[in-house]
Amino acid sequence: MGSLESSFAPADREFYEREFAFFNEVTGISGTLRSVLHEPKEVKKQKIEEELRKIQVEVGVYLPSNPDGQVIGIDRKSGKPLQSHAKTPFMATFRIRKNKPSTPGVIEETEENDRASQKQNTYETWLSAIFKVGDDCRQDVLALQMIAAFRGIFNTVGLDVWVFPYRVTATAPGCGVIDVLPNSISRDMLGREAVNRLDDYFVSRYGNEDSIRYQEARSNFVKSMAAYSVISFLLQFKDRHNGNIMIDDAGHIIHIDFGFIFDIAPGGIKFERAPFKLTAEMIAVMGGSTTSQPYRWFEELTIKAFLAARQHASHLSHIVEVMLDSGLPCFKPETLKNFRDRFVLDRDERGAAEYMRECVKRSAGSSSTGVYDRFQLITNGIPY
Repeated sequence: MGSLESSFAPADREFYEREFAFFNEVTGISGTLRSVLHEPKEVKKQKIEEELRKIQVEVGVYLPSNPDGQVIGIDRKSGKPLQSHAKTPFMATFRIRKNKPSTPGVIEETEENDRASQKQNTYETWLSAIFKVGDDCRQDVLALQMIAAFRGIFNTVGLDVWVFPYRVTATAPGCGVIDVLPNSISRDMLGREAVNRLDDYFVSRYGNEDSIRYQEARSNFVKSMAAYSVISFLLQFKDRHNGNIMIDDAGHIIHIDFGFIFDIAPGGIKFERAPFKLTAEMIAVMGGSTTSQPYRWFEELTIKAFLAARQHASHLSHIVEVMLDSGLPCFKPETLKNFRDRFVLDRDERGAAEYMRECVKRSAGSSSTGVYDRFQLITNGIPY
């Protein structure tokens, strides 16, 4: 670090110090929240607002997860504490200036024109981000790199499924910034604010089951459910309560927060024994029974996604392997073997398809999913 810093030109060093000072001020708010950790949400919100007001936005600073845009302002009232048992993550919204994609073949003739065009070629937008201190975000980074790798595999074979690898940037040991998913609501918030069943929400949001909007939303739900189900099983996503499952405006499901993957579970207790989360309300959105046409399509897409992933088992294993010595808590001595075993490479394609069909069936009939949801309601007040 010292060698790098001393090599900077004076202007670069000044910019570097300005950027890190800004970002440390923002992430530092998470630390100050510890003093009000057990206070009501309103007190925490007030504390965040108070701290955000102290921050001066210097010229040229940016959010580490979005280096392509400059921060030009902060919505001081946007600070929001997030649900966490022992940590103090919070969300804040920033005014960002970005460049529009340039039009090829257009050449400006004068400096004045150039300045005018620069003004026209930028736009401003609001961007929300989550800041965490005391959490090793590298695990989230690894999970999202894996999700992006799966997306690449599915696209290569032309499989019509959907995942969204959003951005997480680890900025220091135990610190990180996470992009807020656009136009999305957590299943937990949806239950608190709107209707308490997913299938009821789909009807209230998109119209009755025969409407085109509902059919499109259900189709998006099925495609995203299939992809995330396979990935959840292979990477062993745990802690799948309703605060960690999002629904976007188009009806896609999106998994977030990967603090428990591979061989660790919250509190070391393995409540979640199902291969992946597939609840009665999810099945209700997909036609209401395991014999309905949308559900059968989900099952078929899940099997196809699993078979596609098997073709790339060694590539996916390498991504895991290079991280084994990182000291991340999700790794145990048997992690790599367990990961490879889940691909059932000793079976032929038909045998592997049957194996995944069985996993779908086990997930649909699992009682442990409900037990974990009840546990989250009692310990963290997260409804289901």
